Amino acid sequence: MLSTKTARRIAALAMATLAIAWAGTSAAEENYSRKGADTCFQCHDDQATLAVFRSKHANPSDPDSPFGHGQLQCESCHGPGGDHARRVRRGQERPAITAFAADSVASIAEQNAFCVECHQADTGAAWHGSTHDINTVSCAGCHSSHAERDPVLATSTQAEVCFDCHQQQRTQSMKPFSHPVRQGKMDCTSCHSPHGNSADTLLARTDANRTCYECHAEVRGPYLWEHAPVAEDCGNCHNPHGSNQPGMLSMRAPMLCQSCHSQAGHPSVPQDARGLPSNLPSSLLLGQSCMNCHEQVHGSNHPSGSKLMR
Repeated sequence: MLSTKTARRIAALAMATLAIAWAGTSAAEENYSRKGADTCFQCHDDQATLAVFRSKHANPSDPDSPFGHGQLQCESCHGPGGDHARRVRRGQERPAITAFAADSVASIAEQNAFCVECHQADTGAAWHGSTHDINTVSCAGCHSSHAERDPVLATSTQAEVCFDCHQQQRTQSMKPFSHPVRQGKMDCTSCHSPHGNSADTLLARTDANRTCYECHAEVRGPYLWEHAPVAEDCGNCHNPHGSNQPGMLSMRAPMLCQSCHSQAGHPSVPQDARGLPSNLPSSLLLGQSCMNCHEQVHGSNHPSGSKLMR
């Protein structure tokens, strides 16, 4: 009969043998490369790829980084590369590995799954079903994971990344009156949540007005005398991405005002042959037009301010 000590040794040996067999089976199933990143960089030694060592993704002291202790380096994101790295015969096609590009063998959903596995908190639950998700935008379509400083995360360079798809907004930002986006003083995420939101057009707040009030608190109100279109939506009068009119107005007054208000009592359309007002007080058309008198256009708290004149 075996002693207790001997039995324990046999049991331990059996467990170790099973562990080795399991590890070998797992490695064979996954088929990772033998030398990890060293294998990859034998071929992928261009500057764009090697730049990863200046990024957070290659920080060996961060356990959550792909290059952290116990991680799989390049294969943490690109998947097992054993087949991809092995020698192939002349004329034989090399097995593909997951790439984060439009021509990747992996679908957009599969590519994004690699990113979300670590960046679930950054993405949030609102991503699923959002405009970008529905239009199959990949994480790599906006983010540069190998870059030392991801352009889409920097205020001065973010807009150029967004403008690759949002060409209309690029054009509007070039107009004479716009937010300082192209000057690098403001970024798109100041107003929009690219990873998803319950608001229309992925606004950072629940509606347009609350988003605008983050910076334009001076027109927040509430007012004793309220201007209805202002309280409803700032976009009724302003084009937030840029305009040819001062104040980013969608039209110049009085046409903007007369899109809601009747011309009766304030005739401002008749012109002479030169295109100038004919027999009309200049205050109805020139300067700030309607706002020469109704200057409290966002609302008034003055007891006699019902006409928004004070």
